[in-house]
Amino acid sequence: MGKAGALLEITRPVNSLMVGLAIIVGAAVTGGASIMGDPWVLLLAFVTGSTLTGASMAVNDYFDRGVDAVNEPGRPIPSGRVTPAEALALTGLLSMVGLAASYLVSAQAIAIAGFSWVVMAAYSAWGKRTGFPGNLMVSTCIALPFIYGGVLTGRMGVSLYFGLMAFLSNTGREVAKGIVDMEGDRGLGVKTVAVSRGSRVASRLAATFFLAAAATSVAPVFLGLVSLWYTPFVVVTDLGLIYGGYSLVKDPSRENSRRVKNRVLILMLVGLAGFAAGSLL
Repeated sequence: MGKAGALLEITRPVNSLMVGLAIIVGAAVTGGASIMGDPWVLLLAFVTGSTLTGASMAVNDYFDRGVDAVNEPGRPIPSGRVTPAEALALTGLLSMVGLAASYLVSAQAIAIAGFSWVVMAAYSAWGKRTGFPGNLMVSTCIALPFIYGGVLTGRMGVSLYFGLMAFLSNTGREVAKGIVDMEGDRGLGVKTVAVSRGSRVASRLAATFFLAAAATSVAPVFLGLVSLWYTPFVVVTDLGLIYGGYSLVKDPSRENSRRVKNRVLILMLVGLAGFAAGSLL
């Protein structure tokens, strides 16, 4: 594939495209059907998400090049197909394109895009080894597509609630994932809640975030921000989160934590469908 193929590979194109699409979904969820009639704004949103994610992937490989030389020698940098300097140059180029695209939307959009880039870069540089702070960084990036969508549509109230729900439920999932990965994380020096405080404390913290997400989810209904189509989806999501938290506290084993973590991902997708139904229908 040559140099161009190696540079494309380092951006994780599938992941980058998915984030671009996630921002469009976030805009549709928060703005309703009206946003779908503005293809220029949607294109700028897609470019922002995909290029900044590609930049974060490239800079992540730059910081992980020593570890990858042992664990993933076939990746572009350790294999010699991309130099560290080229990875940084690509990071800079993609960052400029993404920030320029967000600048064409609004000042708020470029502020959020810039903040997202800083969080992703910080996570790559040191956040992933900090445990709970790293969990919060990941969850922030999960929530930001909704916030960005709110900027595109002018409906920040709706986007803030949806972003908060995504943040809380994903943080619980990340903490539960720490129980699953506890042995490996301990060997790598990753200070997750499970490693530093034990699986029982981690399970209770994860359950607390699940319950907080469920509690937050009812607010859009009472505030009239969504239609009744939102209700059946959120009932399923909330019952699943509540049961997942209960199950995790009762049995904080690695196997059960893995089951809960996987179920919560499905519940988050159900919740996203509810957000879309409540906004578009």
